[in-house]
Amino acid sequence: MTYEEIKNNEVINTYIRLANESLSALGYTEHGFAHVTLVAETTGYIMKTLGYPEKTVELAKIAGYLHDIGNLVNRVDHSQSGALIAFRMLTEMGYEPEEIGMVVTAIGNHDEGTGVPVNALAAALILADKSDVRRNRVQNQDKSTFDIHDRVNYSVTKSELKINEAHTIIKLKLSVDTHYGSVMDYFEIFMGRMILCRKAAEKLGLQFKLIINEQQLI
Repeated sequence: MTYEEIKNNEVINTYIRLANESLSALGYTEHGFAHVTLVAETTGYIMKTLGYPEKTVELAKIAGYLHDIGNLVNRVDHSQSGALIAFRMLTEMGYEPEEIGMVVTAIGNHDEGTGVPVNALAAALILADKSDVRRNRVQNQDKSTFDIHDRVNYSVTKSELKINEAHTIIKLKLSVDTHYGSVMDYFEIFMGRMILCRKAAEKLGLQFKLIINEQQLI
């Protein structure tokens, strides 16, 4: 089973769609196909750039694609419920226990509430997930009712996560339109995520840097 097969699996895609519909009803930002595909590709990019085997890169992409499937059950503890859903699905698909373990561990540790970068794959997933801040994740179409999460995501006009050539630094660069959200707003809701990103980067032997509007803040 490959990432492309997972990505084209009708059952998995149904669950991802329904999970995002639930979050949309709750007023959350987009957690559907755009988000999970970007997270999958970014997780794979991190692992591949750091020289991990192709098989591990493939598992990283699979973990990225499946990481938010637990929102089908509830937003609360979605990383744990998502890990259990992934465990059952991947077992039924005939994955090896070692492969399932790597994917499940990463999914179960990706959220800042309970997550810990216990291994390289989990660390890469954390960085990929928490770096996806962008305007088109906002599902609320009425700007007058934006909450702080809507304002912060809407204010980010460009987001880029890159590892330097020396493989010593991973840098999250954001362009923020301060008309919609301030840099302070960003830190108010994302400080926990940025601390987790720093720990995840350290697990990968990297230094995490956050740059907003060309100013280094972390």
